Amino acid sequence: MKVIASSLRKGNIVDLDGRLYVILSAENIHPGKGTPVTQLDMRRLSDGVKSSQRYKTTDQVERAHVEEREFQFLYEDGDGFHFMNMENYDQVAADKDVVGDMSMYLQPEMKVKLSVHEGVVVGLELPQRVVLEVVETEPTVKGQTASSSYKPALLSNGLRTGVPPHIGTGTRIVVSTADGSYVERAKD
Repeated sequence: MKVIASSLRKGNIVDLDGRLYVILSAENIHPGKGTPVTQLDMRRLSDGVKSSQRYKTTDQVERAHVEEREFQFLYEDGDGFHFMNMENYDQVAADKDVVGDMSMYLQPEMKVKLSVHEGVVVGLELPQRVVLEVVETEPTVKGQTASSSYKPALLSNGLRTGVPPHIGTGTRIVVSTADGSYVERAKD
């Protein structure tokens, strides 16, 4: 189906000259003078080659038909990451390059949204927030004021982030999957 270039977003799959590309970033640029353009940074799904394209915002681009469904993460092995469709219990595997850096947030039984094109997983969308445990951080200094200064912490998935001074080792915290930043203390 054809869509205008300015409507494309990160994670969309487009079909250019019979090859599928996943959009890594899409930016609409409106210069003071001249025609507005859409800058797309893409990765070809077949071999991982990255490229950039510029379109007039009104140009038509072929968007690939991709089915988006909720799946449950099962496990990781040498073949990739395995997920189960919660409706019919079918299992699919996603390559390590499709999952990429998001693998550190995957937890057993986590619900994720997968983009599937002709039976092949081409994209993954995580929940916006995950709960992780702080495994290592500096001790809390008594009398330290509640300032906006954060201290470094190592989380259970190997991620390093900044946490407020009152957070100690063993505390469960909520982390944003977009950038790995501290959101709040977990309420469980």
